[in-house]
Amino acid sequence: MIAILGTGKMGEALLSGLVRAGRRPSEIMVTARREDRAKDLTDRYGVHVCGNAEAAATADTLILAVKPQDMGALLTEIAPHLPPGRLVISVAAGITTAFVEARLGEATPVVRVMSNTPVLVDEAMSVISAGAHAAEEHMRRAEALLAPVGKVLRIPESQQDAATALSGSGPAYFFYLVEAMVDAGILLGMPRAAALDMVTQSIVGAAIMLRDSGEHPVILREAVTSPGGTTISAIAELERHRVRAAFLDAIEAARDRSRQLAAG
Repeated sequence: MIAILGTGKMGEALLSGLVRAGRRPSEIMVTARREDRAKDLTDRYGVHVCGNAEAAATADTLILAVKPQDMGALLTEIAPHLPPGRLVISVAAGITTAFVEARLGEATPVVRVMSNTPVLVDEAMSVISAGAHAAEEHMRRAEALLAPVGKVLRIPESQQDAATALSGSGPAYFFYLVEAMVDAGILLGMPRAAALDMVTQSIVGAAIMLRDSGEHPVILREAVTSPGGTTISAIAELERHRVRAAFLDAIEAARDRSRQLAAG
């Protein structure tokens, strides 16, 4: 039995991914604060909605998907009801395995996960790190839950804040870029719908090339950049406006914010 505690956007994304991957609704429990939200989850997925204490006492694997600022209160609530040895998976940004272990008992196996919203289309990037008492068996169980909905990568926990900034927030950077490119198309006289189709397909195609070719992104970019051509003119403008440096600063800021959330 799997329980998802805190079925907000990410919690529901994981829930929908598990159902699409073949998990029976009868094998999944979820928690929700509001009655209307609980009814919506039951109607949409057929899962059992319960309280946090019941989920902690019943499930073999708990996925903690509440907001980082709510994690302390949740752990205090479920700690008296959690049997020893249950696997706890935390997907809350910035929350360390030590934070969870200290509140649930230091023998609790905890796996920290940073996933992202493309879990909704089975293309998530999930990075996982083991807590002090998470063995290989627990890591494999976490991987088995996440693998059907995307790629899973093991990293040291010291790199989790960087992963949060890079891949957890990553989809938003691409949506932001798409917005800007579509606006540019409109500025040049292109209908919005046509501009969106062109930009979206360009990004999808470029991503697949990058993933499947094995080539370094510099090589792929250079293949499009002819001497004295249109692409190099555009790239020169991006460099003039320090777009590369802005991305470095932005991702570093996201990393710093992840650390702040961890510190409360």
